[in-house]
Amino acid sequence: MHIVLGRFQPFHCGHAWLVEQALERGDVTIAIGSAQAGGEVNNPWTANQRHSMIKAWLGNRDARIVEIDDINDPPRWVEHAKKFHGEGILVTSDEDTASLYEQASYTVLKLPRERRESLEGWRIRKTLTMLSTIHDDDAVREVMKELLPIEITNWLIDNDAMYILNVISQEQPYTG
Repeated sequence: MHIVLGRFQPFHCGHAWLVEQALERGDVTIAIGSAQAGGEVNNPWTANQRHSMIKAWLGNRDARIVEIDDINDPPRWVEHAKKFHGEGILVTSDEDTASLYEQASYTVLKLPRERRESLEGWRIRKTLTMLSTIHDDDAVREVMKELLPIEITNWLIDNDAMYILNVISQEQPYTG
């Protein structure tokens, strides 16, 4: 079993690439972290929404999706997360996550971070916030095509899921 872990706020092209790499190697569990979060600047979408986004992207591809609440205790994180995702090989490009799992004796497949600067979640959320007031779906798709898989952009549009970013940005100061 290969495990891909992330908050997926939103599920972007970097996440899609990691999952594709894992799928090429065998069975995959996609672990949605911070499952209790939602409605916040850094975590706008609920676990159910993120789960639905990922399923839309997966289409006919087979992967198990689990949701894991955060415990805000990095030394105990892997032990906690294992209850949800089980044993396996962690597939990641995040050094901190790789280190935690290696310390817990997991095999870790570290892949290079492609286009890291443009594929940071906060940058994508800021871009989507700006686009949330534009009522031209084709323009949104064009702007986001290098950052989000088209299935995710369509999911955000079809579910009016960018609107929450506009609301949140007016209610809460942005913290990065």
